[in-house]
Amino acid sequence: MLSRFLVFAIVLPILLGAGLSLSRGWAESWRSADWSSSGLVPAAEDTREAKVLILAARTGRWKSIFAEHMAIVLKAEGAAGWTRYDVVGWGNPVRRNGWAADAFWYGNRPYVVADISGPEAAALIPRIEASIEAYPYAARGAYTVWPGPNSNSFVAWVVRNTEGFAAELPPVAVGKDWLGQGLALARAASGTGIVVSAGGLIGLTLALEEGLEINLLGTTIGIDPGDLAVKLPSLGKLSLLDLL
Repeated sequence: MLSRFLVFAIVLPILLGAGLSLSRGWAESWRSADWSSSGLVPAAEDTREAKVLILAARTGRWKSIFAEHMAIVLKAEGAAGWTRYDVVGWGNPVRRNGWAADAFWYGNRPYVVADISGPEAAALIPRIEASIEAYPYAARGAYTVWPGPNSNSFVAWVVRNTEGFAAELPPVAVGKDWLGQGLALARAASGTGIVVSAGGLIGLTLALEEGLEINLLGTTIGIDPGDLAVKLPSLGKLSLLDLL
């Protein structure tokens, strides 16, 4: 029974994900990849209201089989430009405006994970920036690609540690459930439940928004009754509602 579960819940989804990733193609290197604006978000002057976005895109080369990269993008009311925050694995991890607000990531098109607008976003922006300043893994060399802290650990940490900030994060955002070394407990990023994790290697999320997620070595297997969805390694969240 266990072996069948592992095959259908982990091995087959990863094989399918590998096929999909290979069919999209990989940039030969980060130098040859497209990092330009994708056109996903409007020009700052075309939207006066305050905005808080979480964007995600598949990461580069073989890692794209398993994982997405998340970034936080902000715009104060009436601001002339967007401000983007990423964490990367070289130099100082936390980068401000290292790329266009809606940049392709290793040539992969981003999508919107969360979108908060108006007065709610205006109130959140200074809190988010204060949380980013307080991020405890911002020192050079603190980044660890797996199990964390990585780019997704950063976004999840900021969400969890900013009052009023809540978002259901993608199941393929590997590192989102890394809570530090050892056994740790935190609120789910959606604010509707809890996450427990042992060093990001094994863990559990139970929340109204996320449903039930089992974290095994950074991969996520789960069910989300609210969205009639399953969550699988490499493939992410697959919902019947998307077919309607």
